[in-house]
Amino acid sequence: MKALSADKEKQAEATVRNAIASVTLLRKEWHERAIQRLNSLTKPLGSLGRLEEIAARVVAIREELRPDCSSKVIFTMAADHGVTDEGVSAYPKAVTRQMVLNFLSGGAAINVLCRHLGIDVTVVDIGVEGDTNELPGLVKKKVAHGTRNMARGPAMNAAEMYRALEVGIELANDAADSGRTLIGTGEMGIGNTTAASAITAALTGSPVAQVTGPGTGLDDAGIRHKIEVIERAIAVNHPDPSDPMRVLQTVGGLEIAGLTGLILRGAARRIPVVVDGFISTAAAAIACALQPRVRDFLFAAHRSSEPGHEVLLKFIGQAPLLGLQMRLGEGTGAALCMVLIESATKLLNEMATFSSAGVSEASA
Repeated sequence: MKALSADKEKQAEATVRNAIASVTLLRKEWHERAIQRLNSLTKPLGSLGRLEEIAARVVAIREELRPDCSSKVIFTMAADHGVTDEGVSAYPKAVTRQMVLNFLSGGAAINVLCRHLGIDVTVVDIGVEGDTNELPGLVKKKVAHGTRNMARGPAMNAAEMYRALEVGIELANDAADSGRTLIGTGEMGIGNTTAASAITAALTGSPVAQVTGPGTGLDDAGIRHKIEVIERAIAVNHPDPSDPMRVLQTVGGLEIAGLTGLILRGAARRIPVVVDGFISTAAAAIACALQPRVRDFLFAAHRSSEPGHEVLLKFIGQAPLLGLQMRLGEGTGAALCMVLIESATKLLNEMATFSSAGVSEASA
């Protein structure tokens, strides 16, 4: 790939800084208005549980008392990782490209779920190794042919990181401008649980061994080797938790950076963002470290069986909506939860009130 010019790098950095600064606080009055309407509906107070919490937060995010979440899209970003040279995955790097082909032909889990649930999937090449220009249906935003081996130095240079963040910002703007009302995150990249574990350890100070799991199915010996590689990457790069950009640049991935930009700008454009699993939550954690106000715009889809995911969920202050022991990625957990969120807003919008239905309310 052609390197970014100094001017374009500065432009990308400015775009990222603007996205960070543009995220606003939720206004309490909108949440209170939502609660008032929920309490007027024909049901006992609070009887819809977390669906009421979801609906109230969507009202506050959208600043609409009757929000619509029917226009749903998942961005599945694909990129390769140089750290796979260290043997940290049970699958070869070529599987990233092969799975992109599977996405485009409609044969992956994310395709099946989204067809069933009425969600559009946008597959983005942000860093797949090799030429993908001939692939129809693929959104081609390649920043580089994968990252470098983070066990030997930074995964990305600053220009690559800022451009990947900018790609995510552009996609969020396109989604907002086309009327999307709910965004989901997804990813594909052999080696990306290694990057997510490194980000988790760097941001939270957790021991690498406590936040590193089997990923694509490593055995105990493979996990021990993966831990050693991540510890080496942290020792080589010295990622500083007070500098989330540096953490992302040194031990992150191009798809993680892209998702970080998507999350930041989605929040700035007041669109609820549904965060999938471990890798997507690593992107959300970087976004929240850069701008804590992002937390209020996020919905954590599920709790992955990867051990680092629970640590990241606490870091971003989110309780997941599902716990199905999934660890596939692609956006599969996000797809399931987007329908829950849409259902919550439909209940808010379409249920009768006690007065409109002529139903007696509970006595004081």
